[in-house]
Amino acid sequence: MQFIKKTRSSPSLIGLTIKISLFLVIILAIIFLLNKIEFPAPVKEIEKIIPNENFKVVK
Repeated sequence: MQFIKKTRSSPSLIGLTIKISLFLVIILAIIFLLNKIEFPAPVKEIEKIIPNENFKVVK
């Protein structure tokens, strides 16, 4: 009796589709969860006064 070794050169189409769809579901879940987090907006206004002596006139 002879043993036959079965080798696959490329992944099956069904397995590949399952992996791709699982990857997309995970990415969409991460995006959805990040959108649910409410990051606080900055309350303090940032204003910096630049003195005139720092400016140079270029002609």
